[in-house]
Amino acid sequence: MNVYGKHYRTIWLKPDDPKVVQIIDQRPLPHEFVVEDLVNSDEMARAIKEMHLRGAGLIGAAAAYGMYLAALEAPQSSMETFLAYLRDAGEKLKKTRPTAVNLEWAVERQLAAIPQKASTPAQGVQAALDVAAEIADEDAEFCRRIGEHGADIVEKIYEKKGDTVNILTHCNAGWLAFVDYGTATAPMYEAQKRGVPIHVWVDETRPRNQGARLTAWEMVQQEVPHTVIADNTGGHLMQHGMVDMVITGADRVTRCGDVANKIGTYLKALAAADNGVPFYVALPSSTLDWNICDGVKEIPIEQRGDDEVKYIQGLHDGKVTKVLLTPPDSPAANYGFDVTPARLVRGLITERGVAAASEEGLLQLYPERR
Repeated sequence: MNVYGKHYRTIWLKPDDPKVVQIIDQRPLPHEFVVEDLVNSDEMARAIKEMHLRGAGLIGAAAAYGMYLAALEAPQSSMETFLAYLRDAGEKLKKTRPTAVNLEWAVERQLAAIPQKASTPAQGVQAALDVAAEIADEDAEFCRRIGEHGADIVEKIYEKKGDTVNILTHCNAGWLAFVDYGTATAPMYEAQKRGVPIHVWVDETRPRNQGARLTAWEMVQQEVPHTVIADNTGGHLMQHGMVDMVITGADRVTRCGDVANKIGTYLKALAAADNGVPFYVALPSSTLDWNICDGVKEIPIEQRGDDEVKYIQGLHDGKVTKVLLTPPDSPAANYGFDVTPARLVRGLITERGVAAASEEGLLQLYPERR
C-alpha cells in the first residue's frame, strides 16, 4: 500500500532496532499519520485491545509479533521457564479481542512452532521472530491472491454490464486491516490495476467509523473513485440498481460458511438478497474456524464500551477531538460484530479461489480439513 507515495506495511520491525515492533496507529487516521513503537508484549496487547490496530489479519500478525516481544522479555534461565512465560503471554494476547479467530490462531502457531524449532531460549527468540515474519508475509501473499480471484468476479460483471462496476463495502477490510492489500479491497485494487472501471460505496460504519475514516483514506491514497455513505443508505442504493456487488471482510467464518463481521454486515446481506445483488465475503484461510458450524449460536460477539457509541471523533480547528452525541446519562449498547448466515453469501473469496458458503464448498478448497 502506498501512503503519500511511499510503500508501507501495517506492521514491521524498526529498521535500526529489531527489538522494537512498529505499527501504524489507526486511531488518528485519516487526519494524522502516526507510527507507534511497541517494545513489549503488554504494549502489543494494549494496542490490540484499544484498537491502535485492528482487522482480522493484522490482529493475527500483531499477536505473532507480540509473542516475539514476549520471547525477548522471557526468562532465559531454562527452556521450561521460557516456554511457560510465552504461554502466559499468549493467554493475555488471546483475551484482548474475542471475535477475531486469527488472534488465537497466531498465538497457537507460535506456541507449537517454537519448541519444534528451538532447544534454547536464544534459539526460541529467533524462532518466534521467524514465525512472526512468516505469518506477516503469508498474510500479505494470501491477500494478494484474494485480490486476483475477486478481480475475476469484478471483470465478469464489467464485461456483462459494459460500464463502471459499483461495489459496496462495509467497515474496513482493507490494507489497514491486514499486513498488505486487504481482503475486501484487494479485488478493487487488482481490478483497478487491470483497467476495470470501478466505483466504491464506502459505508461510514458506525460506531467507530472505520469506513469513513480508514477505507475512504485508503481509496484516496490509491486514487480509487469512491463515495462515503451513511450506513443506512445501502438498501436504497440497491433498490435503485446502483450497486452491482457487495464485498466485505470477515473476522471469523465457520466451517459451514456463517460469517462474523463488523456490526451492520448482516443488514447489508439482507438488503442484497432482497434486491438480487451478489454478496461476497473475502477472507484468508486463517479466518476460518473449523471447530464450529452455527455462527449465530457459537461465535462470541465482542461488546465494547459505550463511549464508542456516545462520542464521535473528528477534526475541529486543526485538532482531532471527540464530541458527545447523546445525553450524558443515556446508556448505550455496543455490539462489535454480527453474524451473516451462509444462505445470504454468494461466495467466499479465499487465497485458493472462490468457495460456496457451505461446509462442502469450503472442503472442496481445503480437502485436508475433511
